[in-house]
Amino acid sequence: MSNVCQLFGTKPGFGKSVSHSHRRTNRRWDANIQRKRYYLPSERRWVRLTLSTRAIKTIDRRGIESVVAELRARGVKV
Repeated sequence: MSNVCQLFGTKPGFGKSVSHSHRRTNRRWDANIQRKRYYLPSERRWVRLTLSTRAIKTIDRRGIESVVAELRARGVKV
């Protein structure tokens, strides 16, 4: 599963871990990505999206219909 949000495009962040001795090693901060299923009443079917938790909250506010319309306008297959 790709670690990228379909709605916002959130990806992992990269940087360094710094130990007590100040030795630096590479690390990454993964986004909180979830696979979520939503029902589209207009099409009478379920869609499965890979979303960050921020995107899930946005869908709760705006509604799945408007979000899917925005994704399709961008050319994302839903």
